[in-house]
Amino acid sequence: MEEMMRSVLLSLSKNKNANELAKRYGLRFGAQRFVAGETIDSAIARVRQLNEAGMKVTLDHLGEFVSDRAEAKESADYCVRTLDAIAKAGVEANLSLKLTQLGLDLDRGMCVDHMREILTTASRHGIFVRIDMEDFSRCQMTIDLLLELRQEFDNVGTVMQAYLYRAADDVSMLAAQHIPLRIVKGAYKEPKEVAYPIKADVDLNYKKLVQLSMDAGNYTAVATHDEALVRWVRDYTEKNGIDRSRFEFQMLYGIRPALQQDLAKLGYTVRIYVPFGTDWYGYFMRRLAERPANVAFVLRGMANK
Repeated sequence: MEEMMRSVLLSLSKNKNANELAKRYGLRFGAQRFVAGETIDSAIARVRQLNEAGMKVTLDHLGEFVSDRAEAKESADYCVRTLDAIAKAGVEANLSLKLTQLGLDLDRGMCVDHMREILTTASRHGIFVRIDMEDFSRCQMTIDLLLELRQEFDNVGTVMQAYLYRAADDVSMLAAQHIPLRIVKGAYKEPKEVAYPIKADVDLNYKKLVQLSMDAGNYTAVATHDEALVRWVRDYTEKNGIDRSRFEFQMLYGIRPALQQDLAKLGYTVRIYVPFGTDWYGYFMRRLAERPANVAFVLRGMANK
């Protein structure tokens, strides 16, 4: 039953009509639990609160799968404005983004130009930019574009998804070039031909990817809310003498805040992925799909409206 619900939610996450409806009605029905408002100002306010609690942040202006060049340009401009706002506010935050948001599916050259503009601004402010990994069909395109950008910029990295069979080879190649990596389990619905269908196999591969990145001396962002994996990472780094300055834990805004705070108090670097903006629907549905029990939370919110 849970797997069926997950499939339904992932399918709904790509429904353009539902996305437009969500934009029209704004952050309602529980979405504000996972999304830090619709404006840069609201996001910066949340960053400041998290910084004061001892945690760092990566901001993500939500959006993906843009349909025209003007929309891609608007997204790129918003990323630049976000970087300027981070610098002006003096808060501790990086930027995360998706290449489809910048027009990857429309014109690769245009997407590269947008990324160069963003990375140039980020370099001026001393801010790191993370390219989020999207679905499998865009995996190689993302890696190729990243490698092209790394020839000019050293303030950009990407994400590796543990549910993909190819991930170990990709991590080995990228870690050898000391490209900062975020390791995640993966949040898209992929066929068994390209991704592990069983959670236990994903977990094992997750550990393998963390080891490959860390053992190569590569800065590694361990992105998980799984307490068993968190304990394993803590044990592994302590046993192998891996200094805490060489890795960080990353978690999503609104999920397991007590665990986030506990790790920060223990002296680990903790970075919270804070999404914001009006195009929140797809992100929100993927968060529900990761833990369908959250649907009950949303339904309670609807009942109280």
